[in-house]
Amino acid sequence: MRLKRRDQLDMSNKFARAAWQVAWLLLYRPTPRVWHGWRAFLLRCFGAKIGSPAYIYPSSRVWAPWNLEMGIHSTLADGVECYCVDKVTLGSFSTVSQFSYLCTASHDYLDPAILTQPQMPLVTGPITIGDRVWITTDVFVAPGVTIGDGAVVLARSSVFGDIPEWTVAAGNPAKPIRKRVLRDPAAPAP
Repeated sequence: MRLKRRDQLDMSNKFARAAWQVAWLLLYRPTPRVWHGWRAFLLRCFGAKIGSPAYIYPSSRVWAPWNLEMGIHSTLADGVECYCVDKVTLGSFSTVSQFSYLCTASHDYLDPAILTQPQMPLVTGPITIGDRVWITTDVFVAPGVTIGDGAVVLARSSVFGDIPEWTVAAGNPAKPIRKRVLRDPAAPAP
């Protein structure tokens, strides 16, 4: 994992997050499910880089939109938590399914400074999700993880290390279980 230590987040960050929470509560969350373009517009107003079209559902939560980048035809489904203290990049044609959690921050619980300070130091790492990836339901993705193009992470997995491209991964911690091989389009469906 590529984690970096951070000092406390500054006041401008806290103010921007408070403004975003008001916008999320009043303008984002109560919108109809099909208003993906409106929610993308609101996220862009707060600094997100989002391809068009993108599918962002109203019960998804984005902690700091200025740290979010989504490619074309990418999706943040219902109940997704995008805790983007650091950068989250979601490639084109990729989906993060219901109730998944993208977490870019934690705390350094091994730092000896905790003996003299009231809190543990913040550590962050970006999450990079490639093109044509499917993060299935209720998956946790830890700070500093890269998930390669075409990968699939199966339900209820916890991803603490990088997942190679065109791999199916599962478990806690998630491990590759097989290659993702696409069916021949001329072959009959199973």
